[in-house]
Amino acid sequence: MTGRSGADPGGVVPGLATPRGRFPHVRVAGDLIFVSGTSSRRPDNSIAGARVDPMGVTDLDIRAQTRAVLDTIRDILRSVDADLADLVQVTTYLVNMNDFGGYNEVYAEYFDETGPTRTTVAVHQLPHPHLLIEIQAVGRRRATR
Repeated sequence: MTGRSGADPGGVVPGLATPRGRFPHVRVAGDLIFVSGTSSRRPDNSIAGARVDPMGVTDLDIRAQTRAVLDTIRDILRSVDADLADLVQVTTYLVNMNDFGGYNEVYAEYFDETGPTRTTVAVHQLPHPHLLIEIQAVGRRRATR
């Protein structure tokens, strides 16, 4: 996948964490760009914003995870010649709504009231116990690039 052609349908983006199932990072359908649920999992399967000390104490950082997720979504969008400014809708899944404040704080570093519409929901769990957040998004291709 080159990501530079208007006909590029998307797919799995090289250099990012491989999806943990049979689905693409991104799919383009006409002028719409669909980004699959994205977490802070890195290509080596470690998780940004998750640290376990030698005693087994876990420190999970919603701000670091949110930043990593949004940066990864930016990379995914760039693979199909788009960027965060092209997002029109975001759905965020939080394991704990007590993390809403930290998530919202970082989100505001990337978007303001002119950004994408947004829904945030609480979920029971995500595919790894160290994941606090997952975001899926829909974007649109600009008429001229």
